[in-house]
Amino acid sequence: MSEIGYKLAPIPIAGDSQGLLSISSNPVTESRSKYIDICYHAIREYIENKQVKVFFVDGSDNPADLFAKNLGHVKFTKFRGQLGLEFYDSA
Repeated sequence: MSEIGYKLAPIPIAGDSQGLLSISSNPVTESRSKYIDICYHAIREYIENKQVKVFFVDGSDNPADLFAKNLGHVKFTKFRGQLGLEFYDSA
């Protein structure tokens, strides 16, 4: 988009893991993360270039759980609404 003159805001990426946030923004390699393939460290470059913004979201408020976990009715309904996946009955 920048090639045709559009300035984009950083893309927000939410994570519910403090380890994820630490690895994504800290260039120091930890002993537990040294075997992560280098292609997965590209997120650091995107953060430095302000193309992506990574932030923490509490695990109990993470709408991505809708796609990854079996949820109870209350959480399912809450996250479905947050993601704009409301069901409309045409009848």
